Amino acid sequence: MKKITDQIIQLDYSEEMKNSFRDYAMSVIIARALPDVRDGLKPVQRRILYSMMELGLDPAKPHRKSARIVGDTMGKYHPHGDSSIYEALVRMTEDFTLSVPLVDGHGNFGSIDGDGAAAMRYTEARLSPGAMALLDHLEKGLIEFVPNFDDSEKEPSVLPAMIPNLLINGTTGIAVGMATNIPPHNPDEVIDGVIAYIDNPNITVAQLMKHVPAPDFPTGGIIVNQDDMRAFYETGEGKIKIRSKVTIENGDNGRKNIVITEIPYTVAGNKTKLVESLASLMKDKVFDEIFDIRDESSKEGIRIVIEVKKDRDLDNLLNGLYKKTVMEDTYSANLLAVKDQQPIVFNLKTIIEEFINFQVELYTKEYQYNLDKAQKRLEIVGGLIKATDVIDLIIEILRGSTSLKQAKACLMEGNTEGIKFKSDQSKKEAAKLDFTERQADAILSMQLSKLIGLEILKLHDENTSLQASIEEYKKILGDTKELFKVIKARLREYKKRFHTPRRTELANLTVTEYVEEVKIEDIYILIDRFGYIKSVDTTSYTRVSEDNLKEFVTIIQMKNTDRLCVFTAEGNMYQVKAEAIPKCKMKDKGTLIHTLCKLDKENVILYTSFEQLFESQLLFTTRKGFIKQVSGVEFETNRSQINATKLEDGDEIIAINLLTAGDILAGNHKVIILTEKGLSLGFPLSEVSELKKTSRGVKAITLEKNDTVCYATALSPTEETFEYNGKTFNAKKVRNRRRGDKGQKATLS
Repeated sequence: MKKITDQIIQLDYSEEMKNSFRDYAMSVIIARALPDVRDGLKPVQRRILYSMMELGLDPAKPHRKSARIVGDTMGKYHPHGDSSIYEALVRMTEDFTLSVPLVDGHGNFGSIDGDGAAAMRYTEARLSPGAMALLDHLEKGLIEFVPNFDDSEKEPSVLPAMIPNLLINGTTGIAVGMATNIPPHNPDEVIDGVIAYIDNPNITVAQLMKHVPAPDFPTGGIIVNQDDMRAFYETGEGKIKIRSKVTIENGDNGRKNIVITEIPYTVAGNKTKLVESLASLMKDKVFDEIFDIRDESSKEGIRIVIEVKKDRDLDNLLNGLYKKTVMEDTYSANLLAVKDQQPIVFNLKTIIEEFINFQVELYTKEYQYNLDKAQKRLEIVGGLIKATDVIDLIIEILRGSTSLKQAKACLMEGNTEGIKFKSDQSKKEAAKLDFTERQADAILSMQLSKLIGLEILKLHDENTSLQASIEEYKKILGDTKELFKVIKARLREYKKRFHTPRRTELANLTVTEYVEEVKIEDIYILIDRFGYIKSVDTTSYTRVSEDNLKEFVTIIQMKNTDRLCVFTAEGNMYQVKAEAIPKCKMKDKGTLIHTLCKLDKENVILYTSFEQLFESQLLFTTRKGFIKQVSGVEFETNRSQINATKLEDGDEIIAINLLTAGDILAGNHKVIILTEKGLSLGFPLSEVSELKKTSRGVKAITLEKNDTVCYATALSPTEETFEYNGKTFNAKKVRNRRRGDKGQKATLS
């Protein structure tokens, strides 16, 4: 006996994983996820159509239960689960997905809204005329049949597609490490493009685009980046922007209605998602212009009504809808398909070239089949005509023979042994017979009715017709130009059969930025000592008692379009849009200011509206005794955070005073500074220079060692006192001295 160790195969783990994953990946790519460039079908689609063909479900036959079709497909050709097969079957019925549906469904096969199909036991199906363009001539041996998964059946490796199905219907699929997303096209345009290529094999992509300008989606819509199609068709990859088609109608009470009549292809099969997203935006008041949304779609087509409030800007609203909803969406196209068991990205020209090469192969085999069939039939017809001339002799041979084999031998080889003839002359004539085996079989199975004169005449006519057909077949097979004439003629027939006007419009459009229509109104910003902030409308504010307002350390009246500016001791300014501050009732707590801007642990010195800031002068005073005036215009910015001033290391802002234009013009304001050691200094505001926000400032007071500024303000002549740290100081006893002098003892009032 062999040892157990002798039966163990040692493998490198990483190498085994690499090989196994590669095999799995190629199986998914070739055998499941990607279409063949020749017939444009994935394996599961091809197997479904072939199973239906075997069941005899052509367009003239009654529908058959989908469960039967799925069962046959799974049992014979595709053992990967009934749900995936049924999903593929359902997709082939969808006229909002395919330009030429391949399956004619009967029952509930879902809808463009996003409704799912009924269970397979309830629905029925049969092949559509489009499918027959892929299956016709299957019996002529035009394509190779290969064993199925268990070698019990044979299945076609590719269908003999006579129309460029890959471009007409498109496809989508995700494999391992790659994906395909081929958009559908207009059948008329694609066939015209194929014929143009046949006429001029050196045609360029740009010239082909005169026939195939862009994809044509069954759901219509508008391709808004037409100029990008050239790059897509040349490289095989690109992005297609599709926009809903809308009309403007008059509504009730002076309102206007935006009516969506066609939707982007990317929303096909999920229209409800579009309607729900529109309703959500209206509910959340993202678009305040929308009054109501209704889905009035029916079997006649799409109709989604967006009712717009009176006297609103429709163009602006449409720009916002295109920007924030799937009313405009992007289709990422990728012309990836399988050729010779290899995934390849094609461009428009190469994908048409592969189809034409396939057609040459198919038509050559078809006409060779027709030629062989005609020649065999001509052989038989010739034998029957020849037989009618010696029919009496043939009857004598049959009557004198003891077996069918004996009679056949006489007809083919002139062997008269054992056959009784009426005369030696008949025997001599029988010995001269030399019919072929096929002719002999036809003669022996010929009905006596064929001896009627009219039937004999038909044989002569058929003989003439067959000879003409054979000459035609040989001419076509012997001349490529003649073969292409046949291909083009049949393509034109298919063009008439599947004629469809272009549904998707082409344009070069852009989305203008949506400008939100805001109703300007006064609001009040309330901030308590813990840093909680909220906004209330004027009506709510006026109803609050003064006692209840005492809990708020800052109250600012501003417009709802304004911004709240927050200055910190660390020298930064933060901006918060008024619309970002939560609208609350008076009893609501609000939200922390830190959540609205990146304050972190900085100390807030000043809250103000930007409108007030813009019209003011700011008086900055720092702990180390530097002072300056800065115009509010300096702080105009769209950034949420900027440096408000320049500070020395270890310094910080101790006070920021807002001065109006009137204060500055009066020119008699007095700046008062207090220090930690109780010293004070006063000097005219006019001594403080106006500087840029990026400057440090000038010296306001000469500080003693270890002393710092703790308070600064600018008072008018009428203000006799000021408060700091719970104490009231006498402003008039703060003697005016020059800016930069030492301070003197501050006097309490």
